[in-house]
Parts: sequence; C-alpha cells; structure tokens
Amino acid sequence: MKSPQRPPLTAPSGIPRPAPRGKDVKQERAVRTQERILRAAAEAFAGKGFPAVTILDVAELSGMTKGAVYFHYANKEALALSVADEFYRRIAVIADAVAELGVPPVPAVAELLLHTAVALRDDVVMQAGARLQIERAMIEAELPLPYQSYTQLICSWLTEAARLGELAPGADPEVLAQVLVSAFFGAQHMSWVLNDRADITERTRAIIRTIIPCAESPLLTRSASWRA
Repeated sequence: MKSPQRPPLTAPSGIPRPAPRGKDVKQERAVRTQERILRAAAEAFAGKGFPAVTILDVAELSGMTKGAVYFHYANKEALALSVADEFYRRIAVIADAVAELGVPPVPAVAELLLHTAVALRDDVVMQAGARLQIERAMIEAELPLPYQSYTQLICSWLTEAARLGELAPGADPEVLAQVLVSAFFGAQHMSWVLNDRADITERTRAIIRTIIPCAESPLLTRSASWRA
C-alpha cells in the first residue's frame, strides 16, 4: 500500500514549488540559527544591559557554543546593531498594522502609541531595542538614530489632522509629534524602571488624554489596544 503523498509546498501566488534542498536548506537553517541567536541577545541586552553582556551569555541563552555565535556575528556590537535594526523593523510593522485600521489620523496616533506600548510590555526584542537606545553611547557601533521615523510618521498624521480641522487652532503638528514621542518613550522608561512595564498602557493612555484628548472616541475606546 502506497504512503499518502504530501501535497507540494505552494508559494503565495499559488504556484507549486519544490521543497527546499541542498543550498536552500542550509540557508534556511542559517536564518533560523541567526534568529535564535538574535532572540538570545535580545534577552541578554534587555535583562543585563549592553556593558554587562558577554558573547558567552548569548551562547548559553541560545543553547549554542561561543564559536557558533561568532560564526554569525563578529562581536557584541554586531549583535547590538542587529537587535536595534529588528527593534525598528518591528515598530514599522506596528505602524503598518495601525495604518491598515483605516481610522482617522488622531486616533491613528493614539493607536500607534498604544500598540507600541503593548509590544514594549510583551516583546523582549522591543525591550532590548529600547534599552540599547539608552545605552547607545556605550556601544561602538552606528545604531540607527532613535525614533526619527516614528516621529515623522506621527507628524504626518497630525499634519493631516490639522488640515481636517481636528487639532486645536494654532497647534503645530511637528512640535506636537516631538512632545508625544518624548513623553511616550520617557514614560516607557519610567514604567520599566518602576514597574517592569506593567503599567505602560495606563501611562500611555494618560499621555494621550493629556496631549491629544481629541483622540478619545468611541472607535478608539473599543479597540484592542485600549483593552490591553
């Protein structure tokens, strides 16, 4: 009796593709290994801070040898840079998800802040990225400039809100964006130090209610992030 055949792997376009083999398998294994090391590095950086972390710490957390870590990352600075890059990649994913909600610009800003707060509370890579930004002067690597794209996105949404007459008369979207980002990332730092980020969503709500109270709408209060 023949064994049932496994259906072919299918690309997103619907075109069947062969199962990976040879070089492709090695590449996929290398990617998975790098992700495993990156996760371990994030745990180490988030828990101990960059100066105290060693490659041995990362190797032990990943269940690998130091040599395996060095094979993929030249040094601790390379690990920090990769974690920082992933931090900003995840923020971009959050921003895209908020944009897809289709809410008006001011509630979109509030949603972005709240979704980011939840990610900082729950995601160790986000926690590590935030800590690395604070410790950037101790890292001999060119980390991305902190929060620039995040501020620009909020500014663009607030500029649209001003055009629609949804902001207070005379409100400067650029200044408002800078104040929001400064308040938010300052609040996440305080929440981390004082309460291990357990109250970060409450602190974020307070910022929103104080700085952009017009964001509070029935649509926003029903959203998943406000319930988080």
